[in-house]
Amino acid sequence: MRNGDAVRTALEASLRALTPHTEDRDWGAPAGLLEWSCRDTAAHLAHDLLAYAGQLAARPTDRYLPLDLTVRPDTGPAQVLTVVTAAGRLLATALDAAPPELRAYHHGPCDPPGFAAMGVAETLLHTHDIARGLGLPWQPPVDLCVLVLDRLFPHAPDEPGAAPADVLLWCTGRGELNGRPRKSSWNWRAAVGEWPA
Repeated sequence: MRNGDAVRTALEASLRALTPHTEDRDWGAPAGLLEWSCRDTAAHLAHDLLAYAGQLAARPTDRYLPLDLTVRPDTGPAQVLTVVTAAGRLLATALDAAPPELRAYHHGPCDPPGFAAMGVAETLLHTHDIARGLGLPWQPPVDLCVLVLDRLFPHAPDEPGAAPADVLLWCTGRGELNGRPRKSSWNWRAAVGEWPA
């Protein structure tokens, strides 16, 4: 299995859920609990995926690259999803090309599996946000949620009977979990160890 395969799988799940609804739903509605619209959340997702690909390609050790992806304001939902597709595939390709020893900055040294998990997390979470804003019933796939929880949230609660998607949504402030209140702040840990000598 290549490093980029999980990102491709998450991207395909996202596109299957959202692409059929680019014309029949209001993409100007807020995306779930976010302040962004569904359309702007999709553009943000594309930005994140491209940023991770850039980090892998440039391999900076002290900061994120000074770049931002701008999707033109008049771009409709279908074309925004095309940009998401391009950015996701660029990240998957960069992951496939990355040697195991590669480290690039994400609040410390991050390895290719860390960037893969972050790309999957961004895709799942923002697809959930958009789907909620569009009124679509969608849950992130179990296996991808487990991958993200194992890599980015190793101290996530082990709730008996809780679906991995519900744990991931709780970890990221998007839901309650077996009586645990919604988190008001959160972060994930992608950095590993120290920079190689």
